[in-house]
Amino acid sequence: MAQERIGELLVRESMITPDQLREAQQDQRSTGRRLAYSLQRLGILQERELTDFLSKQYGVPSISLEEFEIDPELISLVPKDVAIKHTCMPVQRAGQTLIVAMADPTNIYAIDDLKFLTGLNIEPVVTTDTAIEEAVDHYYEEKAEVASYRDVLDGFEMDEDLEYQDSGSEDYDAVDSQEEAEQAPVVRLCNLILLNAIKKGASDIHIEPYEKSYRVRYRVDGVLHHEMNPPLKLKNAITSRFKIMSNLDIAERRLPQDGRIKIKMSKGKEMDFRVSVLPTLFGEKIVLRLLDKDNLQLDMTKLGFEPEPLVDFKECIHRPYGMCLVTGPTGSGKTTTLYSALAELNTESENISTAEDPVEFNLQGINQCQMHEDIGLNFAAALRSFLRQDPDIIMVGEIRDFETAEIAVKAALTGHLVLSTLHTNDAPSTVNRLLNMGVEPFLVTSSVNMILAQRLARKVCSECAKDDPEDQTQALIDAGMSPQEAKECKPQKGQDPNCKLCGGSGYKGRIALYEVMVMRDGLKDLVLQGASAAELKQEAIRLGMNTLRRSGLNKIKDGVTTLAEVTRVTAPD
Repeated sequence: MAQERIGELLVRESMITPDQLREAQQDQRSTGRRLAYSLQRLGILQERELTDFLSKQYGVPSISLEEFEIDPELISLVPKDVAIKHTCMPVQRAGQTLIVAMADPTNIYAIDDLKFLTGLNIEPVVTTDTAIEEAVDHYYEEKAEVASYRDVLDGFEMDEDLEYQDSGSEDYDAVDSQEEAEQAPVVRLCNLILLNAIKKGASDIHIEPYEKSYRVRYRVDGVLHHEMNPPLKLKNAITSRFKIMSNLDIAERRLPQDGRIKIKMSKGKEMDFRVSVLPTLFGEKIVLRLLDKDNLQLDMTKLGFEPEPLVDFKECIHRPYGMCLVTGPTGSGKTTTLYSALAELNTESENISTAEDPVEFNLQGINQCQMHEDIGLNFAAALRSFLRQDPDIIMVGEIRDFETAEIAVKAALTGHLVLSTLHTNDAPSTVNRLLNMGVEPFLVTSSVNMILAQRLARKVCSECAKDDPEDQTQALIDAGMSPQEAKECKPQKGQDPNCKLCGGSGYKGRIALYEVMVMRDGLKDLVLQGASAAELKQEAIRLGMNTLRRSGLNKIKDGVTTLAEVTRVTAPD
């Protein structure tokens, strides 16, 4: 509810006079706080009068925090900086519902944030800013000083006008922007964004400018979560700081740029961040991909392969020639699967070359080549060069066009093993994608050994996993299980809202779902006949292929993931 609207309603209800409203609004402008805070601070209204009024207007119950003795376990559910940020206070818990006192119970961002943090349903009640601030001071013990977003933002002189340069203006001063970016608070804030992402196990950081807001989100286990809203006026300084860290041109704001940040942590650990800067309508959006070498999993048995598909996959990558394709959307783990295959094939007797954009991880004993489109070094050019380097195994980061596909097919037909990726929905549709690029059907059947499609599903938290109390038999049948399988299946679910490992979300880590389609004779005949993707899929299933959905259902039976995750990342068969 707008603050102006609250003031008008209070006057209409004859709870305050127009003069008192003007006095409170003037105080509000000087303090930057809510109108209710100013009304109480000036003694115009008492706390009980305000809470009763707000309860009536918002349509939620009011509460007096002084009448409650809040359990310390509840306090531990909501960190102090979150309570301050959203002006809220946990009050009581009833089963899976957490009652939270809020100054603004209509703040859906705060409610979503609390729901993610606690893993509980949030039921807001209303009270005043002052009551919440007193409760926060009373219940949250002062601990050793730990850097938080609030601490860092306190370092900015927010009254000082950091003038925002419009993204379309020509008088942008790169020198001024660099000076702003190197101010201590900006440096600390950017470092904190990176470090918190590492601590939370995020795979990506999204820093997004909008017309009236600035947002930071983390992708944790494949799902984006809101992290913070830096002040909009710091947009240029933050953007310039990340550009400086990744050696990009801070004066160029009209074109996309790509870079890399490497930071050293304690105990010699290194973290790489792949940085992408994209000009948008209201400024430059920055996306950072975290590349943690220590967490690179190259053991195929731990990636999520089931026994039979793993046998098929290994048999195909150990053939002396042919093409093995890995498909799936961005962020589905294709690179990890290819690296695990290369690790299996990497011996003294093999000459292995890779063309990647970008090179995500350095692999010992493998010749890795970074693409540079701006100077003409693309996948096609690299492939041509590889064929003059006496290769045994070639890995191409992605087949994007006919030229690359044509050279890769020729390499596969002339005694080389070629590994590559494409962006398609599943394994059977990859054949049609190659045909659409212009590759002849007889070349597809002659060169392709195997197509593997994959997705990543969140794993049930190992610490708080228990049998799901809900009866999911019918839902499992609808998802593709047989009635007998569904009756015997005992799905697992993370159920501890206080779990420290998963933060109450019920999920920790991800597992891959695989669909391995070996190009057997029956499939090759259908390709030559011009069959559709649906017909290829039916034949592949008849020949023993586990689809992505089937792979997911098997993971549910094993207690590894949940039905909600499987239906989120896979389509019905």
